[in-house]
Amino acid sequence: MTVTRAEYCVIACAEAWRDNGEVLASPMGLIPALGARLAKRTFSPDLLLTDGEAMLVGLDGTVEGWLPYRQHLTMVTGGRRHVMMGASQIDRFGNQNISCIGDWARPKRQLLGVRGGPVNTLNNPTSYWVPKHSARVFVEKVDMVCGVGYDRAAAAGPGATRFHRIPRVVSDLGVFDFATPDHAMRLASLHPGVTVEQVREATGFALHVPHEVPYTREPTSEELELIRSVIDPQGARRREVDG
Repeated sequence: MTVTRAEYCVIACAEAWRDNGEVLASPMGLIPALGARLAKRTFSPDLLLTDGEAMLVGLDGTVEGWLPYRQHLTMVTGGRRHVMMGASQIDRFGNQNISCIGDWARPKRQLLGVRGGPVNTLNNPTSYWVPKHSARVFVEKVDMVCGVGYDRAAAAGPGATRFHRIPRVVSDLGVFDFATPDHAMRLASLHPGVTVEQVREATGFALHVPHEVPYTREPTSEELELIRSVIDPQGARRREVDG
């Protein structure tokens, strides 16, 4: 059975929450949401799922409980949450920008704003999802820091690094992590059908590439059935990632 690129992306996002235990999974975006629901149905059953605002939800999105803002913040600031955010720009050390393109004083484009980026990245694990990998997103230096990367967290000292962790970055081309001596971004896996050269050409900085790069793992038959028949039977995933 042929696995689509979108389905590999769902699997790659789901893997971000493997072995997380009982934490609040906060996926932002369609593919991350599908991944979080898949993880809870299979290898991470203790995850708590949120609607992104004030509710805890079940596997089908049904509201199961209220999550007061005070309780949410307690989970965030204690490292008991793993959020997967988007990124308009991200650099080699994981600094992320969702605020503006260009100089902050006179930006060329105004985006979402800083939002919860600093709090998320300094207080709980934060992964990223990029549906269209390009050198405009993967940049040498972000125009404004919203999510804090490894270099800036280290410069700020122990208070900033206690809960700071960027487990992975998932794009439509592959999976990336920061498992290098200086915490620079590394190509961890390629989605089948993608080459190292394609990733390098679409990345605006010198990416660390191991001698041998594995492919993103294949979904099991159970996982594929869950994605196609239970979690996303309408195929909404294909609107976010072609193929």
